[in-house]
This record gives sequence, C-alpha cells and structure tokens, in this order.
Amino acid sequence: MSIVAAYVVPHPPLIVPAVGHGEERAIQRTVDAYEEVARRIAAHAPDTIVVVSPHAPLYYDCFHISTGDAAHGDMGQFGAWDAAMNVPYDPSFAAAVSACARARGVPICGSGMRDGELDHATFVPLHFVNERYAGYRLVRVGLAGLPPADHREIGRCIAEAARDLDRSCVLVASGDLSHKLKESGPYGFAPEGPVFDRDVTDLLDAGDLEGLFAFDEAFLEAAAECGLRSFQIMAGALDGLACTHELLSYEGPFGVGYAVAAFEVQGADGDGAVAAAVDAAADKRDAADEAAGEGGVDPFVALARASVEGFVSTGRPIARPEGLPPELADARAGVFVSLHEGGNLRGCIGTIEPVTGSVADEIIRNGVAAASEDPRFPPVGEEELDALSYSVDVLFPPEPVDSEAQLDPARYGVIVEKGWRRGLLLPNLEGVDTVAEQVSIARAKAGIAPDEEGVRLQRFEVVRHDRGGGARRG
Repeated sequence: MSIVAAYVVPHPPLIVPAVGHGEERAIQRTVDAYEEVARRIAAHAPDTIVVVSPHAPLYYDCFHISTGDAAHGDMGQFGAWDAAMNVPYDPSFAAAVSACARARGVPICGSGMRDGELDHATFVPLHFVNERYAGYRLVRVGLAGLPPADHREIGRCIAEAARDLDRSCVLVASGDLSHKLKESGPYGFAPEGPVFDRDVTDLLDAGDLEGLFAFDEAFLEAAAECGLRSFQIMAGALDGLACTHELLSYEGPFGVGYAVAAFEVQGADGDGAVAAAVDAAADKRDAADEAAGEGGVDPFVALARASVEGFVSTGRPIARPEGLPPELADARAGVFVSLHEGGNLRGCIGTIEPVTGSVADEIIRNGVAAASEDPRFPPVGEEELDALSYSVDVLFPPEPVDSEAQLDPARYGVIVEKGWRRGLLLPNLEGVDTVAEQVSIARAKAGIAPDEEGVRLQRFEVVRHDRGGGARRG
C-alpha cells in the first residue's frame, strides 16, 4: 500500500458551523467541496491520514513532526469550546518519515512544549473527515524556513513511509491562498494576491505540480500566501505516481483565497469500489449492445462512457484502464467530451490543449467535467446513465487565420480571442451552417461583442469518435 490520494484544502475557522454561526454559507462552494473530499477519504478508508499544516509548530531550520500517542484539539480560541476532538497519532509512521528525512539530510524536530494541541489548520479538515470516517491514525507535519526542495523531500519521505509500512495513506495539504485579495479583507489588498491565486488554481486544475516550485520569493511575500509549502510537500508525496487531478472549488469572498483540489492515485488500493462499479456498468452496457446486435464500440467512446458512469456511480474518477491502444495511452491532445440525451446536448467540456499526460487521461478528466461541471446543466444523475450517448473530439493543434474566408464550419472548429477572453466552437455542429453563425456563437461564449474589433481567429480540425460513426475527421 502507499499514498492513495491527496487533497488541497483551506482552513478558515468559520467553516466549522460552531464558529461560523451561518457565516459559512458565504463560502458554500468550499463547504460542498470539503464534504466531497471527506466522502472520498471515507471511501478510501485509509490507515493513516497525514495533515501538512502551516499552523503546526514552524521552525526556520527543521520540520516539525508531532510525536506521542494522541492529541486533543478544539476551537476554543474562536469561541467554540464544544467543537473538540481527540485523535490517535500514528507513532510508527511519524518515526519512519523522520528516519527517511534524516537519511536524506533534511532536519527534523520532534514534539515539544509548543505542541500541546491540534492547530486549527489541522482541526478544520479533520472536522469534515470525522463526520464520515473514524478508522484512521494521524500524522501531523509542519512547514519550515527551508528551501522548496526540502519540502519536496519531506513529501517523498511520507510516500516512502507509507510503502515501507504497508499503510494505506491519504495526505491532506492544508493551506489558504493569498490573504490580500480585497481592501475590505483582514489583510488589505495587493495586486500580487489575485495573480497568485489564479496561478496556483491554474496549476492545480492542470495537475502541474512541478509549477508549484517556480514562484519568486519576493512575489510570494507580496501575495501573503499561506499554503504553497504545504502543496509542495504534497507534490513530493505524489512524485512518480499517476494521478487524476481536479480543482473542486475556489472562492475568496472574505479577502482570503480558498481552494479545494483532489488528486486520486491511479491503481492505488481503494480503487476497488470504483473499478467494480465501472465493470458492472460496462457489463450491463455490453449486454445491451449484444442484444441489439451492435459490436465494436469505439474505445474512445467506451472510455468516455466508463469515465462518466464510474464517476456518477461512485463519486470518484476512474483509474486509467490498462491495455489501451497507443493512440489513447501514449498520445497527447486536447479533447472534448460531449453527452447527449434523447438527441439533445446534456453536457460538453473540453481542453483546447492537453493538460494531462495522455488522451486517455484527458477523456477521463473531461468526461467527469461534462457530467458534473457544465454550468448549463445540472449534474448527471445515475438514473440517466442508460439514456446517454457520447462523442469524443480529439483536437489537432490550432492554427491562426487571417480572415473568416479561411474558415469552414463543417471542417474546422474556431477559436475567437481578444485579450484573456476566449471562445471555442467545435466543427460540424447541427444548426451551425455558416461561418457567420460559427463566429457569432464563439464570440458570445467569450463575452466578445459582435462589433468588437481586434479579435484574433484560430481554426482547428478534430477527429470525432461517436457510437454511430466511429472515428472521422471533422
């Protein structure tokens, strides 16, 4: 066993209802995402939960790892003494992390007088976990005034300890983003604050954990960030592991950025429930195909269907199946996954350029998003699965064009850009018969007015995979 999942979470005290007294409703998307994380952790049923906390004892020259048999925590400093917990520690796991770190030349500090209680950045995520799951032991890791490379090494040691001890382990990287998003916020405003939050959420959404190590220290100080080093430890723990990645939510109404992100390790222990649900759905669909005399389902469509059915049935993304053809497992491209029900669009989400390591991972990611994140539709329900049909568009790289005369809505998709605004429309869509219609819809999706000038156009071709026609260009 080893790391089975890792999650980025914030730690605003008011998200605990006994502290917020209703104010937590102002960050309802964060609450909902937190509850989703807790559901996933309960489904994994880990032996050990490692919480990396910016508010655990912090030292300039060493990393703190809590020792002992158990710890108490409460929210008394925020006026909620009844919000309390007692949590058992995992001493052998903590010792294994410490031994690994020392062997790699990374200094460790054990518990001392400053470690009497759980800090609120540990308490808040465990508050949500404890509502659904109680079968774990805790390891609490602090940050240090040491370089990012040392934070990465601590993460690697957490993963090594989990493997060596044969522990099923979930890592929770607790950390807020910038504290300077609004003049009205508790720390005021700095222009670097929103930029930092945008950059980090983009990295988390794309699964680009290496990008977490590329920030300038002066920029980080100006942005008044909290959680980056927690996230860097998480990145170290996930080094070399194939993971799905999702940005579940981002909000900043109080002037502090709150992000929730999920990284599910593919093929890890704990995926059995997902695999079983996907296999059952596939068996059911294959039986229906056989009864209808239909065979040879396109593997791109089959993977999109498995992605949606697995996620809707279990609440978790599926792992990438083994034995996929090279054009799925090895190639990289932007991908759009479209769902239809009764001939009507039911969801469509995609990526213009690849953000994962393969077309297969792109399909899995975007299938989940099409079923659950398309703002035009409610999330797909389990009762709808049998009625859905799927298409997968694999995009060729876009190319710039000088005028609309170079467009053809039957052959080319179009991208309309001006500044940071960008709208895309796929080719060969029913009801879109002219270039003017295609560009008009793409402009509207980007929020670009019909008479607005200075617009840049790009075109692209696709290979479309669907149940009826297999794979075809355009």
